[in-house]
Amino acid sequence: MKVALIGVGQAGGRITERLAKFDANMDFGAVQGALAVNSAKPDLQSLQFVDTKLIGADRVNGHGVGGDNELGTDVMQADVQQVLGALDGRVTSSAEAIVVVAGLGGGTGSGGAPVLVHNLQQVYDVPVYALGVLPGRNEGALYQANAGRSLKTLLREADSTLLIDNDAWHEQGESVEGAFETINDRIAKRVGLLFASGEAVEGVGESVVDSSEVINTLRAGGVAALGYATEAASDDSAENVNTAMTVSRQALLTGTSLPDATTADSALLVIAGRPDAIPRKGVERARRWLEDETGSMQVRGGDFPLDSERLGALVLLGGAERSDRVQAFMERAREATEAQEAESTDHAEEFADDRLENLF
Repeated sequence: MKVALIGVGQAGGRITERLAKFDANMDFGAVQGALAVNSAKPDLQSLQFVDTKLIGADRVNGHGVGGDNELGTDVMQADVQQVLGALDGRVTSSAEAIVVVAGLGGGTGSGGAPVLVHNLQQVYDVPVYALGVLPGRNEGALYQANAGRSLKTLLREADSTLLIDNDAWHEQGESVEGAFETINDRIAKRVGLLFASGEAVEGVGESVVDSSEVINTLRAGGVAALGYATEAASDDSAENVNTAMTVSRQALLTGTSLPDATTADSALLVIAGRPDAIPRKGVERARRWLEDETGSMQVRGGDFPLDSERLGALVLLGGAERSDRVQAFMERAREATEAQEAESTDHAEEFADDRLENLF
């Protein structure tokens, strides 16, 4: 699937750069253009692989918004036309979707991403998705409250919001900086493979995934999640039937970006590897298992031909907001907001018991 990427804020810019570099290094050609937007000039200067755009210079003088996501909303609203102008030539006619990337706990990304998504929807006919990173449990009340409000607003504005829990894709005992590096690398690999899965870059598989299947899976809207797992493959596809089942189960049950999120409105299973190593029987068996596990009758499946000695599985879930993990996060965000003595009057339809304000 050919996409244009826009990273908002520090985390959004870094992840966008990693995604663009991964796509270029793998020669997938899925990323058609990449832009990083931030109110903090030093964060933009550290990015070498993507184009950049500074916003809010008249308000914060390039120093960032300091975790204030309401200010992040304001500066994006004030400069959004400049950002849209900077996208000229990056959102080409070949782009099948636009993806806005942001860490949801900070200031510029948390506040600015929903504004940008809203405005992109008015301008472009292709789907506009959000890729949002939730703060970990130990990242403080401000980050939880920011992310709760940002997520609630993104769910309303984006065609689908792919969520990545910071607690999901890092190793125990890592330093904070090391954990972020690990998470960013894993996001780049997993999401980069998802974008590339319709490009068929290495040979021809028996039933290659098309980009329309990714788009149709995300058509359910709401929260999306992505799982991934891989194991060594045999040269004989018949010996990989159990391997295909194993990596599919691991991708959903232990390798997803939202741990414990297994129920969904729709799903996509992609088995990646050498075409002669992908077992047809194993793919179909794994797809049927995924139907049972997710409770969805809209489970698509296919191959991603890739020159590799391993067999991998990508599982994309669409419409997964009923998951306990998301509900638990929204409860943490609500409690953090109450602790800050914040008040709100609006209620998200998906989370009727929260009291988190929309950002705009």
